Amino acid sequence: MIIELNDLDSEPKRFDVLVKPEEIDLGLDEVVIKGDVSVRGEVTKHIAQTDLAGTIAFAADIDCARCLKPVPKSFLFNFDVSFVSPEDFATSREKELSGEELSTDVLPDGQIDVNDVVREQILLNLPEQVLCTEECKGLCPKCGADRNLINCNCEETETDPRWSALKNFK
Repeated sequence: MIIELNDLDSEPKRFDVLVKPEEIDLGLDEVVIKGDVSVRGEVTKHIAQTDLAGTIAFAADIDCARCLKPVPKSFLFNFDVSFVSPEDFATSREKELSGEELSTDVLPDGQIDVNDVVREQILLNLPEQVLCTEECKGLCPKCGADRNLINCNCEETETDPRWSALKNFK
């Protein structure tokens, strides 16, 4: 969905869209969006900036950080971003940014692509690490077996050859 800033007046404009998963390229193999992404919110045009705020809801399968099994997760979060024209954006390289300015982006063409905003907000709100269970044993680094399913009995006493010089050091 594209929002044309020239079509907006000073009154907030509400929107409610469903974004197809194939329209959002997260660039992550370990995250698969399941079903449409629901985006609700409003866009408000001010004199020097345009604000976009609302909620995003979706479901995804995220690979476990230890065993790589897909873990189903549901997400619902709020977002609030601002856009300014290039002439209204501070270009000083030595300026300290405030928290508000970190959620401000430049719009050179006078359009807001909601799919780009959704992609960015999803990436910002994904957890750093997902585990299938807290007790997940992960994969064996030698044979690749899932340690939750079998005990592969691979030797774990082998020393990394990069540390072998330190073995004789006392």
